[in-house]
Order: sequence, then structure tokens, then C-alpha cells
Amino acid sequence: MAAWAAGRSDRFKAAVMCAGISDWAMLAGTGTGERRTARRPAATAGGGQGRCPHQGQSPISYVSQVRTPVLIVHGEQDTNVPLGQATYFHRALRRRGVPHAFVIYPREGHGLRERGHRLDFMRPTREWLDRWLKPAPQSRRRGIEGAAPAP
Repeated sequence: MAAWAAGRSDRFKAAVMCAGISDWAMLAGTGTGERRTARRPAATAGGGQGRCPHQGQSPISYVSQVRTPVLIVHGEQDTNVPLGQATYFHRALRRRGVPHAFVIYPREGHGLRERGHRLDFMRPTREWLDRWLKPAPQSRRRGIEGAAPAP
């Protein structure tokens, strides 16, 4: 949802995409959640010619509108939402010069299981949110004629 929101609105200062879907049509052919995805009309391979009807729900369809900085986090061995989903979104953001970071956790599937990875996940997430959400330090305001204000 974070990737979709980043491409559909400019109201967010930052986003964190965790094991996110960037292209529903690609997921139908590569993810292990095929039964769930296949319920979407024309989602599976050979579902007809032309654009899949649900492609309008895919974040990759709106990547040209993304201005929000995005942190992408994904497990290397995710079979539910394969790493290719994150890689696709990362490359599209990179081509467009959108600020983003891409973190891949080795040996992880759809969700972080290793304790060290769960703890580490907090670090880049906090750094990302601090970078984009914390207000810039205010410089000391000057009073009339450049004089410093009274304490």
C-alpha cells in the first residue's frame, strides 16, 4: 500500500515498502499466492490480450508520479511476493531520480524471521523516517535590524 500511495498522492513525506507488490500481473505469474491473485480477472498468464484490468491498482503503473522518498525492504527468498517486485520498483525509482533506499535481507522470506534481521530492520527504518520526517534544525531567528532576540 505504501508504494501505491506514493504514486497516487503527494501528501506523504516518506514511505516504507515492506515486501510490497509493485506489479499485480507479474505477481500472478511469479508469486506463491497464485490462487488469491488468480481471482482477479485476467491476472494469470494467458488471461487475454492487452492490459490486465487490475493493472490500474499496481504501483508500477503510477511510478512516474512518485515524488515521495521510499525505503524498500524485502526478503531475498520471499516466494509469496518475490524479490523481483521490489527490484522492479527500485529500478523504476532510480531511473526517475526519486530518493529511495533498497534493503534486502538474506535468507528471509515474506517477513523477517531471524532475530538479528528484525532488530536491524528498525535501524534503516528509523534513519529513513528521521531523515524525511524530522524538522530541520531551526536557526536562531534574528530580531529587528539583525539583532538577536532577547532570551
